[in-house]
Amino acid sequence: MSFHSTAAQLATLAAEGQEHGGNHESLSPYLTGGGALFILLALLWVTTRFNRDR
Repeated sequence: MSFHSTAAQLATLAAEGQEHGGNHESLSPYLTGGGALFILLALLWVTTRFNRDR
């Protein structure tokens, strides 16, 4: 595969994706962001529990 044919295929794929908007109907940005925040806070809590020597 050459660089030119790969770039052309990616451009075609990107053009097809514009008609859908890229968002799935079942994905809520608030739920996704809240879930990510919860996971990051849980990881921070676990990290601080294991780092008690400071």
